[in-house]
Amino acid sequence: MEPLPQAVTTRSTPYRPDPRLLALASWLGDPVEAADFPETRLRFRNDRAAAQVGLENLTPAEWIAHFGRFVPLPDNFPQPLALRYHGHQFGSYNPELGDGRGFTFAQLRDAHGRLMDLGTKGSGQTPWSRRGDGRLTLKGAVREILATEMLEALGVNTSRTFSVIETGESLWRGDEPSPTRSAVLVRLSHGHIRIGTFQRLLALDKPEEMHALIAYALENFPASPDTAPSGLSPAATLLHHVVARMADMAASYTVAGFVHGVLNTDNMNITGESFDYGPWRWLPRWDAGFTAAYFDHAGRYAFGRQAEAIGWNCGQMAVALRLVEEAPPLIAALDRFVPLYKAALARRWCWRLGVVPRDAETDAALVEASQDAMRAQDIGPDAFFFAQRRAPTLPALSPYERVADAHPWWHDETPQSLLIEEVEAIWAPIAEHDDWSLLDAKVAAIRTMGEALAPAPLPQAQGWTLGWTAGIAS
Repeated sequence: MEPLPQAVTTRSTPYRPDPRLLALASWLGDPVEAADFPETRLRFRNDRAAAQVGLENLTPAEWIAHFGRFVPLPDNFPQPLALRYHGHQFGSYNPELGDGRGFTFAQLRDAHGRLMDLGTKGSGQTPWSRRGDGRLTLKGAVREILATEMLEALGVNTSRTFSVIETGESLWRGDEPSPTRSAVLVRLSHGHIRIGTFQRLLALDKPEEMHALIAYALENFPASPDTAPSGLSPAATLLHHVVARMADMAASYTVAGFVHGVLNTDNMNITGESFDYGPWRWLPRWDAGFTAAYFDHAGRYAFGRQAEAIGWNCGQMAVALRLVEEAPPLIAALDRFVPLYKAALARRWCWRLGVVPRDAETDAALVEASQDAMRAQDIGPDAFFFAQRRAPTLPALSPYERVADAHPWWHDETPQSLLIEEVEAIWAPIAEHDDWSLLDAKVAAIRTMGEALAPAPLPQAQGWTLGWTAGIAS
C-alpha cells in the first residue's frame, strides 16, 4: 500500500509527532515489519482517545491504513520498533523477553504535553516471538477494550485501547475454543519503558546505555517537584519517581477491586501506567486470596498480594540501577513505598466513597471498616461503594463531608461491574452471530459511570498534572 498523504490537520488538540525513542533505537529495539493480514475489519475506534492526540479526524480508510496496515504516520517512526527487555516472570528471571507480538509504531504529544506511544498487540512475529505466532485473538482484544474502559472509569492510570481491527486469520489457543478469530490492537500509552528494560542493561553490563535510558526517562516522564529530595543523582531521582508511581498504581488496583494477574517486571511501565491486560479479573467479593491467572498456582499475584508484588518489582528496579548508583540512596527510595501506598489508598478510597479525606488515622480506619463490611456482607467493591455512596450506612462514614452526586447515574438500581460472567456474555454474541451490540452498550455504560465518578484522582508523581507542557512545538 502506498503511504497516505498527510491527512492530519490542525485541530483543537493538534497532531504533534515526537519520535524520541529513535535516538535510543540502536540498542533499545529492533526494526520490524507488521504482518500482512488477510483482511482488516475495523471493530473498535476510540475517538475519545484519538482526540487527545489529534487523530480523531482520520477517515475510516486512513485509520485502517495506519492501524491495520501500519502505514507510517507523518513525521513519525519510519518503521516499527520491537523493544528489547528482560524480566522476572512469577519470580524467575527470563533474559529471552522482548516485544514478541507487538511494537512501538509512533510517538506523539497529547493535550497535556505528555509523550505518548502508539504500541501494538498482535501485529506479527518479531525477533522476540520465540515460538509464538505474534498474533492476538479477537476475544483477547475485546477483553482489553473492557479492561481499559473500566479501569479508566474507576480512576486507574491506564493505557487506553485505541483501535481493534479484525484480521481474518484462524488461531489455535489452549485457553480458548479453537480455531478462534484474530485481531490487531493498538494501545495509547504514556511510554513503554519497563522495569525489565533496565534489568536487561544490568544483565548486559551496559552503564553508558543505562545512563542514557535514565536521562530519557527523566526528560520525557517528569515528576512533580516534591516526588524526590533535591541533590540526588539521576538514578536515585528516577527510582523515587517510579516508587511513587507504582505505589499509586497498586492502591488504584485495590480500590477498583481489580486483579491484573501477571505483575511481572516486564509488565511494569515506569510511568506508573497500568497496561498489558491478559487474565485479569474483577473481584466478585472482597477476597484477598482471589487470583486471576489460572496458572498462578501459588497465588503470587493474588488480589491481596498485588501491592507486595509491585513493591518487589520496584526492588528489582533498584537492583538494576546499582549498575550506576550506590545502594543507600536507592534503599531510601524503596523505603517510601509502603507509606506512599497507604496514603494513596486512603485518598482513592475516599474518592470512590464520595467523601472528603480527613486525616491519616481516620481515613485508615474507614478503609478497614469498609473491608470488614464487605467481608461480613460477602459482597465486592462495586456493590459496596455504590450502596454506601448513594445511602451511607457505615458508621465510620458519619464524620465525613460528602461530595455532591448530581449525575443521573446515581439513580440507577445497580452499579456497573465487570465480572467474568459478564465478559463471557458480551463475547458470546460476537463469537456466535458477529453481534457487537452488547459490547457497544457496555462501553457506553462504563463511560457514563466514569462521568458520574469524575473527576478522577490525579495519579502521583506525574509532571503533567501540574500543567507541564515541555516538548510541545509552538
